[in-house]
Amino acid sequence: MPFQPIEPRRIYRQIADQLRQLIQSGEFAVGSRLPPERDLAVKMGVSRPSVREALIALEVQGLIGVRVGSGIVVIGREPERLLDNEHGPLEIIRARQMIESELAATAALSEDNTLVPDLEEALREMERDIASQTLPINGDRNFHMRIAQAADNSPLLAIVTQLFDERKGPLFARLGSHFERETTWRQAVAEHRAVIKAIERHDPKAARAAMTGHLENSHTRFSAGWSSPNEQETNKR
Repeated sequence: MPFQPIEPRRIYRQIADQLRQLIQSGEFAVGSRLPPERDLAVKMGVSRPSVREALIALEVQGLIGVRVGSGIVVIGREPERLLDNEHGPLEIIRARQMIESELAATAALSEDNTLVPDLEEALREMERDIASQTLPINGDRNFHMRIAQAADNSPLLAIVTQLFDERKGPLFARLGSHFERETTWRQAVAEHRAVIKAIERHDPKAARAAMTGHLENSHTRFSAGWSSPNEQETNKR
């Protein structure tokens, strides 16, 4: 069964469906490796991040095992679980970037004297969790929700809350397990601090830029990609 071009509609699900069909048809037997992420992207005419989300979905379903630096191995032919119709993690980050950048600019105009102290406490909570090797999601959530609250707009707050809480889904959790490390969280804390400084200066342009940059970096961290053995050899040359 040849690879088929992908149409731009919930792309990662279409990619995952096509790869699942190839596995179930025997095109890729249990124990075999799928082509490298880069090759899959070229053959299917899609971006590597979209392929990455699809591979994460198949991993969550128990069809493949993603081993960083070793490749993508088929480990089953039938899904162990069904996935909810959730959005792709990288798509969510892009949506958050569009909304939260403007909310950060709005927060910079706020006269609420509790805003900056609340944001600083959220950072301290993140730092405590990082130091204790605990996932600092709660402090991260408090930081982003507090900025959204500064707009004093309940529908916007509800949207930001819903988007952030997508992190609790299986795709986001599995993606994070591959790419989130202490170093990446410390980078996020530093980026948060830049947002706080801009808000404290009442500089909406800088606050917007800092939040845009933070979520752009977040997208980059999650879309770092896996290197197959062949890609590693190529990179050494």
